[in-house]
Amino acid sequence: MIKEGRNHIFTIVIASLFCTLFVGVNDKKVSILPYHRKTNLSHGFRPKRSCHTALSQIKDTFTGVRWMVEGDIKACFDCFDYHVLIDILRRRIKDEAFLSLMWKFLKAGYMEQWEYHKTYSGTPQGSGMSPILANIYLSELDAFMEEYKARFDTEPFKRNASKEYEKIARRYRKAKKNLDTGDHSKEAVREFKSAQKLKLSTPYADVLDADFKRIQYNRYADDFVVGVIGSKQDAISIKEDLRQFLSEKLKLTLSEEKTKVTHSSQAVRYLGYDIRVVRDKATKRDKNGALKRPWYGKVFLYVPHEKWENKLHELRVMQVKWDENRGRDFWRPMHRNELLNSTDIEIVRQYNSEIRGLYNFYRIAENVGVLSKFYYMMRYSMLKTYAGKYRTNVSKIKKKYMRGGVFRVPYVTKSGPKLCEFYHDGFRKQDKGYDNVQDTLPRYVRYDGRNTLANRLKAGICELCGNKTDDIRMHHVRALKKLTGKTEAERLMLHMRRKSLALCPYCYQSTLAQEP
Repeated sequence: MIKEGRNHIFTIVIASLFCTLFVGVNDKKVSILPYHRKTNLSHGFRPKRSCHTALSQIKDTFTGVRWMVEGDIKACFDCFDYHVLIDILRRRIKDEAFLSLMWKFLKAGYMEQWEYHKTYSGTPQGSGMSPILANIYLSELDAFMEEYKARFDTEPFKRNASKEYEKIARRYRKAKKNLDTGDHSKEAVREFKSAQKLKLSTPYADVLDADFKRIQYNRYADDFVVGVIGSKQDAISIKEDLRQFLSEKLKLTLSEEKTKVTHSSQAVRYLGYDIRVVRDKATKRDKNGALKRPWYGKVFLYVPHEKWENKLHELRVMQVKWDENRGRDFWRPMHRNELLNSTDIEIVRQYNSEIRGLYNFYRIAENVGVLSKFYYMMRYSMLKTYAGKYRTNVSKIKKKYMRGGVFRVPYVTKSGPKLCEFYHDGFRKQDKGYDNVQDTLPRYVRYDGRNTLANRLKAGICELCGNKTDDIRMHHVRALKKLTGKTEAERLMLHMRRKSLALCPYCYQSTLAQEP
């Protein structure tokens, strides 16, 4: 059982062999259904889609929005109506036998503490079919928003300039023309600068123009956001229309606590980022030398302060104490007891993976540089962990491992000694998301006998070092759950989910020597 928030608990199930087989057989048939409309509005659990693609789309399409509707569906995965879901599937699948099997799959229930529980709604979380069915179900919401946008958006392709701006623009063009024709008197230059300054400080169009309305929509799983170019009343109406559609058509409830109408100048929390539309009137010259306001109305993404601070608490690398002299909290890096018995290279790799993981997720944020504070605490926590491991102090650890300003840990491989470096590449903002950060659905193993024990012995290749040998020896363990992953052999077995390894004599003896 997994607790969500304060008052709601939802169930994570471990799929049975039949359920896994059912999902594997029907995965391709069902997984293409949410995408038949070729929509780019949904980004959760789709091929080549991720949090970064959702956020990048918001940056590109939410320019100039005035209001945002933060949408969240209450207990979404637990409340899918089976009749509605089967009706949606029936519109796209004509195989009644398959639909009957799907109905039984949904109604199968689950076991907890050896007690059977029936299921009356929702998809079985923990199954590979759950995110696919969720996208199929919520694709109806995507279709509704596409139709709503077609009705809501007004005819003009772009905003019309206000009369005030047109008047100032004519004055600016006249002053510029005088300069271009050779009039460089003080009065002409003064008039040009005055008109240019006034033009850059005047909005191009009336932001409350009722003749120009637009909405933009973006969804990731059960969270969505709607950007509105229009009045606050328009945003409230959209929220109510969404509530009505979800209630009447999909039998879902819009969360009162999390669904808000927020002005775009304030931060909107979505997918772990703070989203804000800036009204920065700073100027920059374009390729023709003309002054422009390139950032006005643009969408900026930010790293929330509490995200990286909470990460430090989660990893237990920081202790917060009240400083009486300074009158504020004092952050103190701490060593990590759980890593004291790990090898040197394992400690560095653990810290590197945690730092890179947070940076890779927030790399498209404007203020991603704030993670340098997170890095500082992680770095000194690592140094204190080494100091605790060797019962010494941080200064001696630095003298031992620091080379050229970089923390390096030596280790030995079959090809010779190498160095593992602590992360030191900085935290630069990236325009594109990290390629490997994408949601992928489970891949199901084909049991075709290619990895049988006989085939592994015949191959004559050591699965640890990769060398070819005629003397293959099998190394076995009783249970994977007893492995800690401290040795290379254990990590490989955990990764392969296999209790045996085919090893050459050298690796076999080395593995036995490393066992406790």
